[in-house]
Amino acid sequence: MKRYILPVLCLLLWSVSTHAQAPFYQGKTIRVIVGTPPGNLYDLWARLIVAHMGKHIPGNPEFIVQNMPGAGHVVAANHLYSMVKPDGLTIIGSIIPSLYLNQLVGRTEIQFDWAKYTWIGAPARGESQMYMRADSPYKTIEDVRTAKEPPKCGATGVTGPDSYLPKLLQDTVGAKFNIVTGYPGGTDIDLGVERGEIHCRAFTIEAFFGREPYHTWRKTGFVRNLFQTGQKRDRRLPDTPTVFELMDQYKTTEAGRRLAAVLVTADSMGRPMLGPPGVPADRLKILREAFSKTMNDPQFQEEVKKRNYEFDPVTGEELDKLAKEITTQPPEIIERLKKVLGN
Repeated sequence: MKRYILPVLCLLLWSVSTHAQAPFYQGKTIRVIVGTPPGNLYDLWARLIVAHMGKHIPGNPEFIVQNMPGAGHVVAANHLYSMVKPDGLTIIGSIIPSLYLNQLVGRTEIQFDWAKYTWIGAPARGESQMYMRADSPYKTIEDVRTAKEPPKCGATGVTGPDSYLPKLLQDTVGAKFNIVTGYPGGTDIDLGVERGEIHCRAFTIEAFFGREPYHTWRKTGFVRNLFQTGQKRDRRLPDTPTVFELMDQYKTTEAGRRLAAVLVTADSMGRPMLGPPGVPADRLKILREAFSKTMNDPQFQEEVKKRNYEFDPVTGEELDKLAKEITTQPPEIIERLKKVLGN
């Protein structure tokens, strides 16, 4: 009898050992939340990344993308922070990086602490610009400053670049805009511009040069670019002044320049991928390494090139540092932010 028990016992021990050594993600599915409707560049970036990322994770998990639009990405951010288990199986694939502004000014709908998310990485940093319908009377920032009726700019919420950049121009150089909020996503704002209900939208240069309808708009001269946020002019927008050039022109105060620095720091965070607070260190390490390998994957890079996307990856460690730095601001900057953002 003993000679039968020993082989069975060995088989059981081998089975337990094999199970214990199986990768955590083997046979599992990672849910990827996107805070916009399908078709927005945040959505497109997230889907592109996860299409390649699984093969770089031990166990080769599946990915499923869930769109969760609302309140300029706030719905998705709150859900990830408050409603998701920190098990490494639910992440946000791409989110607007300026959500920390909601937290800084103390908005009651915010249920997250930006610095406590677990940061995985971002595929690109990105400066922003504003386009304006070319048939509008607003050809330059000076036209906006002197207009009897401000141009109407569309926005999804109150702390995305489509909202805070026009307000920044008002605070620093006196160019007043009428911000129309509540659009579900960027594509809805673009449709509003095409219908003539609004005139302008501020968002990333990457998106403006990355897809339709902007390719057609540029060819037909449907829009012009009013300003951009970089320290120097983007090579694709050589005739569009930067916010910093405009602040020089209109002699913006030092306090206004500090405010601008806080607002445009979001550009350095790009389109970040992140998890809820408390993801175990070993699983966060796996996700960060898989993200890094994806960024270096030749097939992935070729797809990015075909789509004409910006490509300047940011590591999870860099994002974590930026998140902690940007959420620590002196009271005077907070008060100035509240004024600009309408608190």
